[in-house]
Amino acid sequence: MVSKQRAQIGFTLIELIVATTILVILTGMAIPMARITIKREKERELRHALWEMRDGIDRYKDAADRGAFQIKVGSEGYPPDLDTLVNGVDVGGKKLKFLRRIPIDPMTGGTEWGQRAMQDDPASDSWNGENVFDVYTKSQGTALDGTKYRDW
Repeated sequence: MVSKQRAQIGFTLIELIVATTILVILTGMAIPMARITIKREKERELRHALWEMRDGIDRYKDAADRGAFQIKVGSEGYPPDLDTLVNGVDVGGKKLKFLRRIPIDPMTGGTEWGQRAMQDDPASDSWNGENVFDVYTKSQGTALDGTKYRDW
């Protein structure tokens, strides 16, 4: 009687194979979903970083247009570079800053952003270095909606 009880304890080889197969199928379905979730989160971070920098550029432009500080002739009132937004400009002995820091590009992992001047061709990848009218990511990737990140 004792030997019959011992033989029934545990799993058979078939039960183990079935359980392992089910786990492999579930894991195989979860990995692509996790990749999409991670990519969607990076895209959200990219949108936020671009918004933050473009907002800083717009606030600089508004202050320059109001005459709050001297601007370089030909700059159209746009900042000379992104560092100026972080370091600020002197306005009556006080520093007027427009960004706390240059955000990290979630797609490239660095703080190097593509920049466009007012005088640049919108389709160009080169920046003439005169002023910063717009920023974009240097990533060559494609978003979940099929658009290129650099076109955002």
